Amino acid sequence: MTQDSNTTHFGFETVPESEKAGKVQGVFGSVASKYDVMNDVMSLGIHRIWKDAMMDWLAPRPGQKLLDVAGGTGDVSFKFLGRAGYGHATVCDLTEPMLVEGRKRAEAAQMADSLDWVTGDAMALPFQDNTFDVYTISFGIRNVTRPQEALNEAYRVLKPGGRLMVLEFSQIPNDLMQKAYDLYSFNVIPKMGQMIANDRDSYQYLVESIRKFPDQETFLDMVRQAGFENAKYRNLTMGIAALHSGWKL
Repeated sequence: MTQDSNTTHFGFETVPESEKAGKVQGVFGSVASKYDVMNDVMSLGIHRIWKDAMMDWLAPRPGQKLLDVAGGTGDVSFKFLGRAGYGHATVCDLTEPMLVEGRKRAEAAQMADSLDWVTGDAMALPFQDNTFDVYTISFGIRNVTRPQEALNEAYRVLKPGGRLMVLEFSQIPNDLMQKAYDLYSFNVIPKMGQMIANDRDSYQYLVESIRKFPDQETFLDMVRQAGFENAKYRNLTMGIAALHSGWKL
């Protein structure tokens, strides 16, 4: 990004780096109780299929330890544990109200012995080196002040042989289709946010944050820069979202 090192993007707004985390917490604290509905709105319900696609590529194995960063209400952790058969998942999120919502879910009660809920920052994870088999972050890394630092931290906490997987909104390679998607995003999503969660501004930020996030190839380079090998990505729904994968070898 060509910007002063002390500032960053909060949607289309330029803000001091020191303020972004608090602003992001404000957004997700505001929408926590409606977060699953919000994801349905943002993706037309397709985020559930995308998360299944992530699990297909990840192929969880019995006994694995997952760290799900920006894990919010636990969606990915529940899917992971269901696929693995048995294992352990740690849901780590900056926003306490998101974790509170996650703990309320029926799956959380059924899997309580296999789940931890931890408040923490993706850029300074409260875990030791070489702890986890798998690191996932879904629709969260674009909200991190310095995404490269989050990727570096992912590399640190993974065991040798560990796997990174990032699911994030991305860029459609076709310009005409991207313009059509932008029209939907900027005109429809904030209005639906107002209707569903009585919160237009948070949804406006989320739309803007998608457009400011690096494209697939740029983000792939960032994954490699963190040290991950055999790094690849797959587009989902024409590139509306993308899955990035890498290994700590």
